[in-house]
Amino acid sequence: MAIGLISNTILKPYCSSSSDDNDDDYESAIPNNDVLVPLTIFDKAAFDLHVAVLYAFNPPMPSNEVLKEALSKVLVHYPHLAGRFTTDNQGRTCIILNNAGVRVTETYLPTTLAKQLPFHPSRDVSHLLPPVEGIEELCQIQLNRYACGGLVIGLTSHHRVADGQSMSSFFVAWAKFVRGLKIDPLPYHDRFAISVPRNTPKVEFDHNSIEFKKSTISPDTTPVFSSSIETLIIHYSTEFTNKLKAKVVEENNCNPHQRFSTFECLLSHAWKKVTQARGLDLEECTQVRVAVNGRARIKPAVPMEYFGNLVLWAYPKLKVKEVLNESHAYIAKAIHDEVARVDDKR
Repeated sequence: MAIGLISNTILKPYCSSSSDDNDDDYESAIPNNDVLVPLTIFDKAAFDLHVAVLYAFNPPMPSNEVLKEALSKVLVHYPHLAGRFTTDNQGRTCIILNNAGVRVTETYLPTTLAKQLPFHPSRDVSHLLPPVEGIEELCQIQLNRYACGGLVIGLTSHHRVADGQSMSSFFVAWAKFVRGLKIDPLPYHDRFAISVPRNTPKVEFDHNSIEFKKSTISPDTTPVFSSSIETLIIHYSTEFTNKLKAKVVEENNCNPHQRFSTFECLLSHAWKKVTQARGLDLEECTQVRVAVNGRARIKPAVPMEYFGNLVLWAYPKLKVKEVLNESHAYIAKAIHDEVARVDDKR
């Protein structure tokens, strides 16, 4: 697919002037005089990479100029995304709030968006995203405009700056500015409030062997995967999901008051199918990793508007023979119970 480059620039946060009527809306919550914000323990536990996301919008859509102006204004409230990584005099990795800006690329595709949708996970969509190797920007936006007026926004952001909850809030805030609305509530930026050490220090869970465990796999021993492996997106219909949930309820008749979420039911199904395909020994242990939003689970609770990383992990673990032979309700309960155990101590 031919794609034409229109522009590739650095967009900085909005700078107010005395002629603006509503400058109070764009006063940063954090003074950005090259303030250094050390990464929290949760930031350090996040993957050291850029996360890429595509958002597709059918026409009509606002112009690129409207989108860029709104982006510039919303960055005032999300200054970490416009900063850069650096190291302080103690050797700690920090985000410097220097308003260096985000990279914005504009492209044009001489086709209609309808002809391209739905997208499939392949290298064919990589041209819709900014490159993620060897860059210093913590956030990048690519505005891919189609001949029909449709738009695909390719966004990359460094995971050690913010988690999925935070980036979703950022995107919603950007959309509000595009529509001329205010952000309410504003993002919460007190990173120190979530990382106050206990007095006296007390270790109750071995995080070093889980989130901070260093890989022991050398490049020489890394397995070479077959080129036949493909990435798939599976869509479960509403009918299938409802039948699966009804089955879980029926299997769980010994405890009718316990309810399982749609996620827990679908994960129990996927865990069964993947384990069956792997052909493991029945006595082996298998586990899944479930991301858990820690904002409401740590004490004291942190506002959902907190911008940063606050993902905790649950690790439901079962023997292969349990996953294959036990009911969906049995597996859903194992997932539910392990997620429920996640709190401010583990």
